[in-house]
Amino acid sequence: MYDNNTAPWLIGEPQPAIVALEREGLIRGRVLEPGCGSGEHTILFTKLGYDAIGVDLSPSAVAYARRTAAEKGVPNARFEVANMLHPGDHSALTPAFDTIVDCALFHGFGAYGRDMGTPKAYAKVLHSICNPGGLVHILAHSDAEPGLSSQISDAVIRESFDDGWELEDLQPARYQGYVTEQIAETATNAGLPAHGPIDLAAWLARIRRI
Repeated sequence: MYDNNTAPWLIGEPQPAIVALEREGLIRGRVLEPGCGSGEHTILFTKLGYDAIGVDLSPSAVAYARRTAAEKGVPNARFEVANMLHPGDHSALTPAFDTIVDCALFHGFGAYGRDMGTPKAYAKVLHSICNPGGLVHILAHSDAEPGLSSQISDAVIRESFDDGWELEDLQPARYQGYVTEQIAETATNAGLPAHGPIDLAAWLARIRRI
């Protein structure tokens, strides 16, 4: 998807909901973007002077993010290949973070299995690498409307972050995407436009590490 620019999350800029978080003063200290994809948010945070790093399980995503950072004049933006469910395997995930910004990664865990095992395991990992008092922001696809990928209810977020966390805010939000020719059939089957920008239902959560 990164090689031919068909991923629906490749919109060429950060998600507006994440930009708003920074403007509201909710991004602080050392910042981690798990599942960074194209790297737009890590690039933004680095450009604004934050000590930020983006990680992704996909080597092609990390390569894409590094190229994008260079093209946007932010070559010092840092990206590494890492598995968020196994943080001990990579030194980039060892230091503690003050802010973690998860944009469209969590819902992939939350959509699988009814036992909540994987999203709870992910929440436990985030707890282990987040400083006490630190914030986790999650922008996840909501099941309130048709979408292009995994979608979750707000209950998945509440149930996953129930131990060692304080859920400070959880509200409906929007997620910006883009439909290309290669995914047009998937989009139309979901009742979405066959091409161009799309606006999808999402959840925006702010969770504090206790």
